[in-house]
Amino acid sequence: MIAEIQLKSKKITIDFSKPLDLSIPVKSSVNNVNAWYIDEPKINPVQLGDWIGSTKKGADVNFNNIAFNPHAHGTHTECVGHISKDFRSVNKALKTFMFLAEVISVAPERLGDDLVITKHQIEYLLKTKKPEALVIRTMPNTSSKKGRQYSNTNWAYLTEEAALFIRNKGINHLLIDLPSVDKEKDNGKLLAHKAFWNYPDNIRKNATITEFIYVSNKILDGTYLLNLQIAPFKNDASPSKPVLYKLL
Repeated sequence: MIAEIQLKSKKITIDFSKPLDLSIPVKSSVNNVNAWYIDEPKINPVQLGDWIGSTKKGADVNFNNIAFNPHAHGTHTECVGHISKDFRSVNKALKTFMFLAEVISVAPERLGDDLVITKHQIEYLLKTKKPEALVIRTMPNTSSKKGRQYSNTNWAYLTEEAALFIRNKGINHLLIDLPSVDKEKDNGKLLAHKAFWNYPDNIRKNATITEFIYVSNKILDGTYLLNLQIAPFKNDASPSKPVLYKLL
């Protein structure tokens, strides 16, 4: 379905029949993507006495419990409630769901024993563009990201300066294909999270960070329409399904 829509001051044409899904699904498997030192997700049928909620076990319906952590087990969107002392729900923070987004590909640079995404790299790739959302694909980019076990790997991360630059560009929604925008073990500094949300001084309450996405190599760098879909959890983070659409 091709539609012409008005997004803020810009009119764009989109083919909604050709979505580009950036999400990594949650599955009950040790091969599920994972971080933060916890076990894999569990999806199991409910058992009430002799009744088991599985059609394979004789039930009329499949009736499963799901145990997972949104931060550790797949694509998720979080609000400042992830780091704030007061409770804030991403379901309340994210009030609109369509944004113009810029996709960029970045090869993290070596900094001592770390790999980092720098302000200079983001600035060079964005140039004068000021999108509402920024999608960062790290290089090299392989499908192994969809099942990688990240715990104790010291993954690449955004420098504080890079996160400040993104915030000062007016970007409200940051998406990245890593478990976190911050260093895995940083003694609780959370420099990139705090810089992006301007925490704790003048908090950007409606800004979001989406982590654990996967951007296929078939998706070229450039401008897209982003539909950022979340599940309605009253929590600091929710599993999410960010979808891009090409501009025609």
